[in-house]
Amino acid sequence: MSTPNVKSGARQKAHKLGHTAELRAVWRLRLCGWSILARRYRTGLGEVDIVARRGQVLAFVEVKARGDFLRAADSLTGIQFGRASRAASLFLAHHPRHANCSVRFDAVLVSGPLWRSFWPRHLPDVWQPPE
Repeated sequence: MSTPNVKSGARQKAHKLGHTAELRAVWRLRLCGWSILARRYRTGLGEVDIVARRGQVLAFVEVKARGDFLRAADSLTGIQFGRASRAASLFLAHHPRHANCSVRFDAVLVSGPLWRSFWPRHLPDVWQPPE
């Protein structure tokens, strides 16, 4: 009998894959001039994988890792961006120095096996919150 706090082998593998993909996404963004303000920003209202800033643009970034680019792109859902939008509102409330930035929601897609995957693809402004 397993304890509820112990993750299954598949969940552990997925968790590790997610961490590795996020790390690659962070380096992709940094190499393109972005400052990383937060990783795995979690609130009671929602969560976002990466909060990054470059100049006057503040990006809330979802990271997806899948076997190929199309599967990674297909895994982006409005539900996830809704959570990111709620987290973004709380982030801005707690960090008013970023309030004058232009806010957008981006994605970074990591495809292929991580040991030989392609360079992560940064997709800017992939989602707009409803008005």
